[in-house]
Amino acid sequence: MMRSVINQFLGLRLSGNCSVLVTQVRDKGHLSRPRLRNPQWFLRKEITKYNDLMTAENKQFVNEVGTNNFGVPAVIKDSLVKTEAPTANEAVWTPNLRRCGVIARKIGQYPLWLKNGERIRTTLLQIADNHVIKYIPPEEYLPAQVPKVANLHKRGCILVGSETTNPALLTKEYAGIFRNSGVLPKKNLARFIVSPEAQLAPGTPLTVNHFRIGDFVDVRGKTVDHGFQGVVKRHGFKGMPASHGVTKTHRRAGNIGGGGEKGRVWPGTKMPGHMGNRWRIIKGLRVWRINTKYNVMWVQGSSVAGPTGGLVYIYDTILPFRKNKEAPPFPTFYGEPQQDGDDLWYEQLHNFKSESITYENE
Repeated sequence: MMRSVINQFLGLRLSGNCSVLVTQVRDKGHLSRPRLRNPQWFLRKEITKYNDLMTAENKQFVNEVGTNNFGVPAVIKDSLVKTEAPTANEAVWTPNLRRCGVIARKIGQYPLWLKNGERIRTTLLQIADNHVIKYIPPEEYLPAQVPKVANLHKRGCILVGSETTNPALLTKEYAGIFRNSGVLPKKNLARFIVSPEAQLAPGTPLTVNHFRIGDFVDVRGKTVDHGFQGVVKRHGFKGMPASHGVTKTHRRAGNIGGGGEKGRVWPGTKMPGHMGNRWRIIKGLRVWRINTKYNVMWVQGSSVAGPTGGLVYIYDTILPFRKNKEAPPFPTFYGEPQQDGDDLWYEQLHNFKSESITYENE
């Protein structure tokens, strides 16, 4: 009797004189905890830094040279990073085609006003130094997590990099990704699923002119990481009273109803845990304003996921009623941007550079 109880406790099943260990296998989505480590296929990016025998003057000189040569071209116009845009292909845009996206940084929020006086809230996103690194055709592309779809090899993949960095600070494996792209290594990489007709040649620059004013985009970002938090901050619980018999349970969850016949914690119960650091997608944001000089775009709302300075991914919206009705720059924008004071305003916005009050002679 005692042996059967122990074997049941340890997860053992007896079959004759043999004991077989039974392991419980759960699905990947059982615990929705944030992934704090890189996957196994992720290449090591930064090299180990050693304390070389360099004087303070030499270190300062090396830092100045790296800053001048590998700065962000969106801010530093006289950068040495210069690439020639390949010619556009002859594909024709259709509403069912999917274009490439861009990598941007969330740089803040700013209010705008419509011509009728209505105030709207917008988020500023800067597309800094984006280039196409590689195109993977549909027959060769294999995602890390294979989705359950009927036709997996229907679309290809474009690898996009942003923000040029010093190659001396990167590993040989990571720098090898950019060997045949014609551009210097980038700090950030992202993959975008595209249609075969929307493929881009390596080295193609992606600017804010990839989108038009008035279009709708989807923005994907990672929420602010708050770490392990209690139920008051994580779920907005009220907490216990401050006095009248309450002892050391002011900000605790209290009874979760785990007794009785069920005798367990129900899945989805609001309890303390890790808060933030989750990928979130905000869909259907209108592009209100574009600055072609610094590659900045104003998008609708102030709920874009991530902190100020965080990375976000922007691409055409997938909402059926907000998709592009007219052909956007396909597969991307080629040529020189329009010179209209480096700012492009949506027709319903009030342009601060124009007159708001006019006087007429009687």
